[in-house]
Amino acid sequence: MNEGYEPERTFAALPPAQGRGFASSWWGRAWLKALEDTALDGEQLKRGRRLAREGRVGAVSVRPGRLTAVVQDRDSTRYRSDVLLQELSEEEWDRFLDMASERSGHIAALLDREMPPHLVEDAAAVGLHLLPGIGDLEPECSCEAWDHCPHSGALCYQVARLLDQDPFVLLLLRGRDERRLLDELQVRSAARAVRRAGGEAAAEDSAGTTASRGVRADEAYAARNILPPLPPVPPPPAEPGMPPSLDTETDPAAGVDASALEFLAADSAVRAFAMLSEALAVDHEQSPAAELTAEQDAVRLAAEGRPCNKIAARLGTAAGRGQAGLDAAVRAWRYGGPAALAVYDEEWLPGRDELTRARAQLAAAWEEDEGPQFRAAGNRWTVTGSGAQLRYGRDGRWWPYAKERGRWVPAGPAEDDPASALAGVLSGP
Repeated sequence: MNEGYEPERTFAALPPAQGRGFASSWWGRAWLKALEDTALDGEQLKRGRRLAREGRVGAVSVRPGRLTAVVQDRDSTRYRSDVLLQELSEEEWDRFLDMASERSGHIAALLDREMPPHLVEDAAAVGLHLLPGIGDLEPECSCEAWDHCPHSGALCYQVARLLDQDPFVLLLLRGRDERRLLDELQVRSAARAVRRAGGEAAAEDSAGTTASRGVRADEAYAARNILPPLPPVPPPPAEPGMPPSLDTETDPAAGVDASALEFLAADSAVRAFAMLSEALAVDHEQSPAAELTAEQDAVRLAAEGRPCNKIAARLGTAAGRGQAGLDAAVRAWRYGGPAALAVYDEEWLPGRDELTRARAQLAAAWEEDEGPQFRAAGNRWTVTGSGAQLRYGRDGRWWPYAKERGRWVPAGPAEDDPASALAGVLSGP
């Protein structure tokens, strides 16, 4: 480093601050909290906040130990204002760099030009205070106030917005610019890695094992209150992603059906999209997803994936149904998912209360002597002399069925009213 070199950064004047919050980042808010918690004259600080919010702070110069800006008062008078903050000593910077280089998370973040919030807590653990304390900010202003004035207060508030842009401003103010800090950190990290490698090699030679490493529990617990809030949940994608194509020049391994894998990959993308949408919905925890058996899931795949004949035949076998049985089960699924499939598969005998309720619904659905005649068997009411049937679900809804080629197949979605459910079947060809 050149002798006499003093790093300095100048930030252009910022426009008036909009909204209630003055800073948006963790570092900006932390600076404001430290500033307001340690203020000796709250009234002067409030006046300074108003000046800063109105955009009356000019370009801000930041260098080790000093902030400088021209602040325009509300009567348009301009004042040069400086705020001094004690730099860290060489010994303190040594401790800071040792601390940062011992923690892989700090190394990775700092070298990626990010300032992790828990750096404040870890620095405090080795006796270093990055944020200002009571009396640490020393004002100098051409208005000749003996203590903090609105102009120095406005400059301090403006620093919070600068920290929103670049939290390394705080370390520059404490005595190290970003370039020098990262260079020194890289040197220490490399040296530490060499020493660690040598120590681990010696341990392996002597014991034949390597000690496991991790984060101390007390360190992890100490950071719990200084971590920034979680970011807002990102919006879901507009549609499911496209799975990769397996149509390559390389033949698949023996026994691997590439078309079946592509089919399953496409289904996985659709299901992941649906699960994400459900998880982001309000009160999603009150609507747990139904667990499907392998046979039910084979029907779902056939209903939602629209497979080719070859894959459909495999799904029919997995579902324990022939082709005709799979087709009817798929139709049921498309009308009502697992509930409709259960009605298709299951014949059950309603209890006394359920039977009374079902008969009352049938009696109320049509005017006297205008309704169809039914032949009841379990939960199934077949219309006499026609190929129409109603099935009563365990949830109290009615499902329409029609006879096709000697087989009862689903003919529509469920209805609370049996007449509405049956209307589409009776009016059909």
